[in-house]
Amino acid sequence: MTKRLLAKPTLITVDDDPDVLRVIERDLRQKFGKHFRVLRADSGVAALEVVQQVKLRDQSVALFLVDQRMPHMTGVEFLQQAMELFPEAKRVILTAYADTDAAIRAINTIKVDYYLLKPWDPPEENLYPVLNDLLDDWQALSHPSFDGIRVVGSRWSPHSHQIKDFLGRNQVPYQWLDIEVNSQAHCLATCAKCDRTDLPLVVFSDGSHLRKPTHVEIAQKIGLTTQAQLPFYDLVIVGGGPGGLAAAVYASSEGLSTVLIERQAPGGQAGTSSRIENYLGFPVGLSGGDLARRAVTQAKRFGVELLCPQEVVGVRLEEQYRILTLADGSELSCHTLIIATGVSYRLFDVPGIQHLTGAGVYYGAAKTEAISCSGEEVFIVGGANSAGQAAMYFSKYARHVTMLVRGNSLAKSMSKYLCDQIEASDNISVLTHSSIVEVEGQDRLQAITIANANSGQKQTVPANSLFIFIGAVPHTNWLDGLIERDKQGFILTGTDLKNHERCPRGWMLKRDPFMLETSIPGIFAVGDVRCGSVKRVASAVGEGAIAIQFIHQYLSQV
Repeated sequence: MTKRLLAKPTLITVDDDPDVLRVIERDLRQKFGKHFRVLRADSGVAALEVVQQVKLRDQSVALFLVDQRMPHMTGVEFLQQAMELFPEAKRVILTAYADTDAAIRAINTIKVDYYLLKPWDPPEENLYPVLNDLLDDWQALSHPSFDGIRVVGSRWSPHSHQIKDFLGRNQVPYQWLDIEVNSQAHCLATCAKCDRTDLPLVVFSDGSHLRKPTHVEIAQKIGLTTQAQLPFYDLVIVGGGPGGLAAAVYASSEGLSTVLIERQAPGGQAGTSSRIENYLGFPVGLSGGDLARRAVTQAKRFGVELLCPQEVVGVRLEEQYRILTLADGSELSCHTLIIATGVSYRLFDVPGIQHLTGAGVYYGAAKTEAISCSGEEVFIVGGANSAGQAAMYFSKYARHVTMLVRGNSLAKSMSKYLCDQIEASDNISVLTHSSIVEVEGQDRLQAITIANANSGQKQTVPANSLFIFIGAVPHTNWLDGLIERDKQGFILTGTDLKNHERCPRGWMLKRDPFMLETSIPGIFAVGDVRCGSVKRVASAVGEGAIAIQFIHQYLSQV
């Protein structure tokens, strides 16, 4: 996306007399048009519509120049409402000599900065000097507005959390405005004529907005690609984690027409990691988001098409071709297919948790919630590297972080460098032999009950934020009846497919399955979705690169 240039600050003039309005607009443009945008309206009601549109576009108003004596809504009445949206704007009343008393009262009641008498000719003496001083004051105190998408919602809304997570993981800058605590959020909702039942509200830089949008609606608005350019490709990669991105880079750089399909955001589970410190070549570490961004840039440089958010819901075979059905009903065909759909965290099965997911209970790091946790107690369930990385990240914001681990230490499942960092952190505690047996809350998380397996004791403690990192479930249900998997759903590949030295049932080729090849020739699996994979970023990247060599061999034999 190209960066939007900051718009000029706005001067708004309002008068019901068309001749006066035309003259004042002309004078303002002649003197201030180079540095300010001049808008006009012929009534207070029409002017409020203009003000609301300026607010939705996240632009600034430097000055209101308003006639006092207008039907239906006086200048003062208009300013009272406009000030709610732009309280820092300078306010000037235009008035006839007979109305000077009303203008003076306005100075005292709504803090009008100045009043000007009609007529103001010549403007060089009676108009410009006054406005110059006021605009100089405004510019000295003004601050550039945020240049990007704004999301209005509630901290405890699962839908709001999903939108923030989607934008954050797709590297799209946005500003979060909590309707519970932020007055700016109320202003935007009012301007968009949106009540709380319509939240979350997503406001774009051009002033357009969406209520309760889907990820696809947002993607279409911000320019993400969800439709393929071609009907056929040499290679389709399903899943945009490290393995899928590595495969895309190597395939496209070696001349294969390649499309990568990702249902949420590039980076996969690794993309949510706050810090990866054991990846080769980055001695100070890098975040999962940074790794994903670099990989996407590299893939696009070689010509990879990236469809996101988009989901594959089925695959069928037609001779040597693989036909993929997407969630929107469209189809793609290809010679070869790589499955790199990774895993997601296993759902936590305790009483009361289901309806609180996204409302204080989160799976994975959910870094978008970190600032909301400032000064609070955060609880993390899990003892592997992802949980440790999250604990270190949230400790920068939270008052205290408590890790709940079923085992007797972190050392069994966590890298030593992370164990050492956690032990050295003053505001991280580790409770071993501990698990959560119940969560409480109506529309948001309010308390959790912790059980100690050794003592049998239970304690209920207040809690607003719970982050869960337990187990892994592969995304392979869409492959039912097509590809051989183990009991947990992980895809069998290479030698794991052979049963008593025989190739898998239905295998018609004379050769054995290639390393990383599934029970269907020409379909490969890489990364965490593969049975027996090493759950490390570097391993997934290596598998993605290796798979391309076997795809070349497969294509040479077809």
